Amino acid sequence: MRAMVLAAGLGTRLRPLTNERPKALVEIGGRTLLEITLARLASVGVREVIINVHHFADLVLQYLKANDNFGLQVEISREELLLDTGGGLKKASWFFLQYPNRMDESFILHNVDVVSTIDLQRLLNFHNENHALATLAVQERDSSRYLLFDEQGELCGRRIGRDQEPEIVRATANLQAFAFSGIQVISPRLLTDITEEGVFSIIATYLRLAGQGEKILAFRADEFYWRDLGKLDDLRQAEQDLANSPF
Repeated sequence: MRAMVLAAGLGTRLRPLTNERPKALVEIGGRTLLEITLARLASVGVREVIINVHHFADLVLQYLKANDNFGLQVEISREELLLDTGGGLKKASWFFLQYPNRMDESFILHNVDVVSTIDLQRLLNFHNENHALATLAVQERDSSRYLLFDEQGELCGRRIGRDQEPEIVRATANLQAFAFSGIQVISPRLLTDITEEGVFSIIATYLRLAGQGEKILAFRADEFYWRDLGKLDDLRQAEQDLANSPF
């Protein structure tokens, strides 16, 4: 099984911790965010991983080499210019398209700066059983950005901010708003449908494809622990959470 770890961000909100290292090498509980992510992926059978890098990229490579890639086959996608989630995935798409006989093998896309107990195997199974193009782990929680789904859990739009008009790409009577977790499963077929160029969010691609009738699904992950580690306070809270219940 294959996966991609999004680890190219600058981690500006984690300064001063990221003044001399990338956010992927920031630690909680004595383990780096990258190690935690790779261990979670390996636990569900991932053996091949591509990691995008930018900020202090060479430190990530040195760290992986020093730890024998944590037993995984690892490729690196260097970004001279930060490409956001969609642009980063598009640049790394060769990794998933190089073997035509594996086009039916879904892969995981995981942000390095989130920690969770979301059941990745259940997420994979849900995606494959529903023959989705992409499946996004979501939760019902406060957020500045929401993805909007219909009663069947198919993506229909998004809303940014409480006072902004929602962007609707598929009409439906009852919209449900959920916050995205930064963890998703994707069918390789999606990669050949990405027409966006340069720097762009993968959400822009999902919205376009959902508007064309493609199945972009929500996987409800409300029961699981999840925390974004974009801020120092979140990092400290995750340290406490980890001490009480390791994930």
